Amino acid sequence: MERITSRADPLIAHVRKLVSDAAYRADRAAFVCDGPKLLDEALRWDGGVSAVFFAEGTPLPEIPEGIRAVEVPAGVLGTMSPSKTPQGVVCVCSMRDRPLPETLDGRRYLVLDAVQDPGNVGTILRTADAFGADGALLLPGCADVYHPRTVRATMGAVFRLPVWKCTAAAAGALLRRSGIPLYGAAARADALDVREADLGRFALAIGNEGQGLSREVLSLCPWTIRIPMEPGRDSLNAAMAAGVILWEAARGGPSSR
Repeated sequence: MERITSRADPLIAHVRKLVSDAAYRADRAAFVCDGPKLLDEALRWDGGVSAVFFAEGTPLPEIPEGIRAVEVPAGVLGTMSPSKTPQGVVCVCSMRDRPLPETLDGRRYLVLDAVQDPGNVGTILRTADAFGADGALLLPGCADVYHPRTVRATMGAVFRLPVWKCTAAAAGALLRRSGIPLYGAAARADALDVREADLGRFALAIGNEGQGLSREVLSLCPWTIRIPMEPGRDSLNAAMAAGVILWEAARGGPSSR
């Protein structure tokens, strides 16, 4: 076990930069998790933990041999934590290199089209993981999967759910090769009621929070689907819409068989 007390220590500065700089995260293929819950998930699901930093008196799980365990003063930990209210521990994890596969063999996937809010992206991934989705394709313009707010919102799904980054054209080609239809979630009168859609094997496209699905992605969708709501009501936000449709698929009703 080590102890570092200086905020200027190079290792502490490295962690702070991982928190604040997406390009630095990508270059180092590493990201930061905040709090005991995410540390537990990272250790449980082989999240590539390389170092754990903790304030004095913070209870820790058993740290496997080979992982650096560094005690720091609470004030130093506060400069490293991405949270305004640090939970006593942060850890550094390795990004997973996931090249786009030739085909997709699962039943349900998400396609996120310029979903910009890290909290929304993380919540969608968490929801997809909870309802048994097999992965997610993130198109250009989406929030960074390894942004601290995204990671926190996934509640550990970042370690379990396969995520690939690609263009809309590449996503469309992959889904066609895999025989998976793409449904676009859209609040349009001509869209198919989600309760009537065949959700046995499909991919679901979720659009930007303000603009919805792009024309390029809509052109890849043989159908759009809608969630029935009271007349005159606004559409649901991106994360909620994904959750409702994935629940409909997972519940095992007629459209999900």
